Amino acid sequence: MEKVESFKLDHNKVKAPFVRKCCVLDGKMGDKVSKFDLRFLQPNKEAFGTAAMHGLEHLLATYLREELEGLIDLSPMGCRTGFYLVMWGDVEAKAVKEGLERSLEKVLNAEEMIAATSVECGNYRDLSLFGAKEYAKYVLDKGFSLNIYGE
Repeated sequence: MEKVESFKLDHNKVKAPFVRKCCVLDGKMGDKVSKFDLRFLQPNKEAFGTAAMHGLEHLLATYLREELEGLIDLSPMGCRTGFYLVMWGDVEAKAVKEGLERSLEKVLNAEEMIAATSVECGNYRDLSLFGAKEYAKYVLDKGFSLNIYGE
């Protein structure tokens, strides 16, 4: 059985925060899809609180779509150290990094949580705008690298 791509990454060697282009998949009809690892926190040392991560997911799902054309999905990592981003086309990591940084600046300026009702969200009580802003500031202050080993 082939290992999932992200399970092949040595999580003990990477240096967060970083943006990593994981792969480009070719569809049967000629479409291309790019998958990215948006790693905010150091694996096996840090982890998001669930309300803050959930809040960031809501805010970034909106703001990244304003900044990046062709966004398919933003999904939180189960390990709670970052997000997966899926986009149409063969997209460069630098463009994603720049769009992510602009989106996080919008998070810092957000005045209310996006999609924070029981109609819009399946766990609307577990959202933190304050926490989302704290993590946005944290990673922007550290700076995202395009090199996963921090060099």
